[in-house]
Amino acid sequence: MDIYTDVLVIGTGVSGLYSALNLREDLKITMISKGKIDQCNTALAQGGISVARGTNDIDLFVNDTLKAGSYKNDINAVKILAEESMENIDALCKMDFDFDRDNDELSYTREGAHSINRIVHYKDKTGKKLEETLLKQIPSRKNITIFENCTMLDILKKDNVCAGALCIKDDIQFNIHAKITIMAAGGIGGLFRNSTNQKILTADGVAVALKNNIKVKNLGYIQFHPTAFFNSNEHERKFLISESVRGEGGKLINCNGNRFVDELLPRDVVTKYIYEEEKNTHTSNVYLDVTFMEEEFLKNRFPTIYKKCLENGINISKEPIPVSPAQHYFMGGIEVDTFGKTSMENLFAFGECSCTGVHGANRLASNSLLEALVFSKRGTKKINKNISNIPMINIDSPSLNYDKKYYEDLNNKIFIESLVKERGDIKNELVNC
Repeated sequence: MDIYTDVLVIGTGVSGLYSALNLREDLKITMISKGKIDQCNTALAQGGISVARGTNDIDLFVNDTLKAGSYKNDINAVKILAEESMENIDALCKMDFDFDRDNDELSYTREGAHSINRIVHYKDKTGKKLEETLLKQIPSRKNITIFENCTMLDILKKDNVCAGALCIKDDIQFNIHAKITIMAAGGIGGLFRNSTNQKILTADGVAVALKNNIKVKNLGYIQFHPTAFFNSNEHERKFLISESVRGEGGKLINCNGNRFVDELLPRDVVTKYIYEEEKNTHTSNVYLDVTFMEEEFLKNRFPTIYKKCLENGINISKEPIPVSPAQHYFMGGIEVDTFGKTSMENLFAFGECSCTGVHGANRLASNSLLEALVFSKRGTKKINKNISNIPMINIDSPSLNYDKKYYEDLNNKIFIESLVKERGDIKNELVNC
């Protein structure tokens, strides 16, 4: 089946949806989702969205991001992130995003490595609320069509120009021809034994980039979140215990009840201390203690975490939460400029599959949703301006010589081999190694 569209958006998380909503309404937009429309990491994000607290906070926000990223960030991208943060939060407010408020003013919390409280949130399910808010806008956009359970296996190209993607839905091949293709395919956590990510996310976008000689960057930059709910089942997605719990005063303790780290240090540092503490105490986990907080506060501020822990036999108001690090976020990805443009013509990449360089070697807490908002909006402005001058490339649609599983296994193999070359030390963390 051949489909023709102006813009193809691969992925329906925040970067994909926000891209589609910021594109011109006279453009025909086709979106595909590998699973269900909300089966993405966006819906799992708990803590919130970072935002500069006015122009006076921009320099401090930049410095916090650089420090967390071990100063390996692209400083220009970091400045853009901070400077354009406020307009994107304002845009969400205009979409009736119901941020938590104190006396009608936005409520700001603090997380690790932030110097001040600058994170806006909706309870402990900010990402889910964001996904719902953006999805509510879609029905009014008659120019947007979404295909669920549609897997992107490769791109269509001619020379170094992207012309769409080769996809599979219900065992039927879709060749989606597009003037512009946006890769918003998400992260890599599905390839790891222990990850807070959706299992369906297996580095598809980056693998396809590698296969087609599209530049990638910083494949070894992988973040492990310090506090995932500990269980020994490697087949389950690890439940995230948001950093905002520590931001509100939660304490990390070992099996003997002793604190061993400043909980608000950068994520990679806290993770290192936890691994060392587990080794020193010969245990598989440590604990996050919030038992000194009022139960009603915990229920209201962290309803998702409270309920999930209770389902696992832990009343967080009465006993500490068992936690251990798990793969959480990928700072590397498809190399892009500050408008999301890749090394291949007519191909853009936004969100976790892209690498703007904004996070450096370690992402500052709550900068992920913000990055997706800021850079996808910048990119769509450029697309809106230039797409009228871009012709549709006529290209013969290839027919699949192998089944879907063959292509998926091939993509996984390509990415894992490249990743292990960069980070041989995490080989044992990968499912297929």
